[in-house]
Amino acid sequence: MDICFVSLGCDKNLVDSEMMVTSLRQPGYNIVYNADEADVIIVNTCCFIGDAKEESINTLLEMAAYKEEGKCKLLVAAGCLAQRYHEEIKKELPEVDIIIGTTAYEELAETINSALNRAASEEEIPIEKLKSIDYLPEPYTNREAMNGGGYAYLKIAEGCNKHCTYCVIPQVRGSYRSIPAENLVKQAESLVANGIKEIILVAQETTLYGEDIYGKKSLPELLRKLSGVEGLKWIRILYCYPEEITDEIIKAIKELPKVCHYLDIPVQHGSDSVLKRMGRHTNSAQLAEIIEKLRSSIPDIILRTTIITGFPGETEKEFNELKEFVRRMKFDRLGVFTYSQEEDTPAAEMQGQVPEEIKEARRNEIMEIQQQLAFEKNRPLTGREMDVIVDGYLPEDGVYICRTYMDAPDVDGYVFVKTGWQLMSGDFIKAKITGSDGYDLVGDVVS
Repeated sequence: MDICFVSLGCDKNLVDSEMMVTSLRQPGYNIVYNADEADVIIVNTCCFIGDAKEESINTLLEMAAYKEEGKCKLLVAAGCLAQRYHEEIKKELPEVDIIIGTTAYEELAETINSALNRAASEEEIPIEKLKSIDYLPEPYTNREAMNGGGYAYLKIAEGCNKHCTYCVIPQVRGSYRSIPAENLVKQAESLVANGIKEIILVAQETTLYGEDIYGKKSLPELLRKLSGVEGLKWIRILYCYPEEITDEIIKAIKELPKVCHYLDIPVQHGSDSVLKRMGRHTNSAQLAEIIEKLRSSIPDIILRTTIITGFPGETEKEFNELKEFVRRMKFDRLGVFTYSQEEDTPAAEMQGQVPEEIKEARRNEIMEIQQQLAFEKNRPLTGREMDVIVDGYLPEDGVYICRTYMDAPDVDGYVFVKTGWQLMSGDFIKAKITGSDGYDLVGDVVS
C-alpha cells in the first residue's frame, strides 16, 4: 500500500509526521512522495493561527481531489486541526475518512486497516482516533528525518503550561510533558547513524525540560548526554522562554563544544503594558537584563526572537516602545507575526482589536528596522573563515546552500558557497566569507 504524507505547520509537527511514518514502517506499507501515486494520503495539519488553519483546510480539499482523479482510497486528517476541530471536519469535510488527534499516532496503521475494511463493506466512515491531549505516546527511537538535509529536529517535550492569552497550544497539545532523556539520546543516536550531523532541540518551551519528570529543570543535563553522541557535530536550541533561562543553561551552552552559541528566545513584545495583556512573565527591563547576561557570558552568542504586532489594544505609544526596544536590543535574528484573533483565547475577547492593515504596517516597520540591523551585523563577517554545514545545492547557480552556527534552517540566512568539490548534505566545510547579500552571505571553500 502506497502512502503519501503532507506535513504542515511547525518543526514540532514535522517530528510528529516522522513518528507517523515510522509507525507505518512495516510489511505492506510503502511511503511515496507524489499524491497521485498514493492509496492513502495523510495530511498532518496545523491550527496555530488563522493562516495555518486556512492552509490546512485548503490542503485537505486539494488532496481530496485525488480520491476522484487518482488511486487514493483514504484521506487522513491528523494533527492540531484534526484534534481541535474534529466535529467540524466531520460535518464540513466529508471527503476525510480518518481523523487522528495529536496524541494518537501509535494507532495509525491499525486505523487505516480498519477504515479500508469498512470502505470495502460500505460501513460508515470517518473513523476518529482521539486520545486525551495530556496523553504522551512513547516516541519511536528509530525514526528518520524527512527534510533530506543533514539536520533533524528532536522534540524534547509536548504541550505547554504558560497559557499566554493569545495562544491555543495548551488546548490542543495539553500540559507540559517532558520526554525521558534515555529516549531522546536513543533518537539522536539513530538519527546520527542515518547521516544527521545537527540536532535541533524543539518544544513549545525547551527551558522547562525535565521539571515534570525529574523535579527540576534538566536541559543542561540533557545537553551533556546528547553531547556524548558520537558523530554528532552541532546541537541547537530553539524556543527558550526568557524568564526560564538559568545560569546552568548558560554555563552548559558556553562549556559544551557541540552546543551552538545560538539561542531562540521569543520575547513577543517590548512594551510592558502589552506584555502584561499577553500574559507573559517578563517586562522589558527583565528581558534586557537576560539578554545582557547572555551576551556578557557568551560574547559570540547569536540571539533570535519573534515579535507580535497589532495585539489587542496596542496603541501608537506601545508600538513606539516596541520599536525602541528592538533598536536597543539589536537582535541578531528576528521574525514578526501579526496578531491572529484565535477563538477560545482571552485575547480574542479583548477590547481594541487592531485592524489588519495597521497590524501589517506595523509588522513592516519592525522588519525595516531589523533589516538595517541585520545588514550591519553581516558586513563585518567579510573575510572571516567559518565552519558551515551543507544543506543543499542549486544546480542552476552552481552553488551549495550552507549555514553557519549563527543560522537555523528555514528561518535564518544562508551562506552560498561556490566550489568544484562534490559535497553532500550534512558535510561540514570551512568557508571564507567574501561578502553579503541582504540577510545571506557568500563565500569560498577554504578546506
